Amino acid sequence: MKVLLKQTVGIDVAQNELVVSLGRMDEQINIEIYAYKVFLNNKKGFLSLVSWVNKETSTKTGVRYAMEATGVYHESLAYYLSSIQQQVSIVLPNKISNYAKTLDIKTITDKSVSQAIARFGLERQLEVWQPPLKIFNDLRQLCREREQLVHERTMLKNQLHAESASATSRESSVKRTKKRIALIDLQEKQIKEEINFLIKEDQTLIEKMKIVSSIPGIGNLTAVTIIAETNGFELIKIKDSWSVMQD
Repeated sequence: MKVLLKQTVGIDVAQNELVVSLGRMDEQINIEIYAYKVFLNNKKGFLSLVSWVNKETSTKTGVRYAMEATGVYHESLAYYLSSIQQQVSIVLPNKISNYAKTLDIKTITDKSVSQAIARFGLERQLEVWQPPLKIFNDLRQLCREREQLVHERTMLKNQLHAESASATSRESSVKRTKKRIALIDLQEKQIKEEINFLIKEDQTLIEKMKIVSSIPGIGNLTAVTIIAETNGFELIKIKDSWSVMQD
């Protein structure tokens, strides 16, 4: 029987489900994508996923779970797998997209994407993902909250413009819309204060902010968003940029 060098679990993550393919590489560098299944993207689904993987893989070779960074939908699974001491790798979507273009995939489906992720994990040396520090989680949540508020405020201002220009607009409606905009302004100010407080408490973060903010066109809020979403640049490596160029 051939000796297995690597085993991967390629996971295409969606809001409600996990589309999973298993892959393995033997000592002759032959790659086989040999199993496929769909699970719920919740705790029950995680338990079923791990149980299935344990049954379908060899205990003599380590197993690597590989998934794309898909908004926030992959986070719960990544934290769960890490908590039970499983090897996890999270890959930026553009890397998988570029890699998939090199494969002869005629139709892109959730299944084909999970297969591509499994194959990518076998062909590449992926880094083991570690849960980010609390400060990056806090900053990411605050930045996303602010982004949502800005989106809501834009809609309200458009609504206010329409109400003010209407010949039949009600003064009470205009006042309520203005109050909602004022509340959002206040909440955004509070979020900015919380962000600034977190940054001032961390000297390393201050240095990272100086570096990113020095780029023309990058303001402080954009800089902190970049840092938060990349876990302090942990998701971005120089060698990753090179491999993307090669893909």
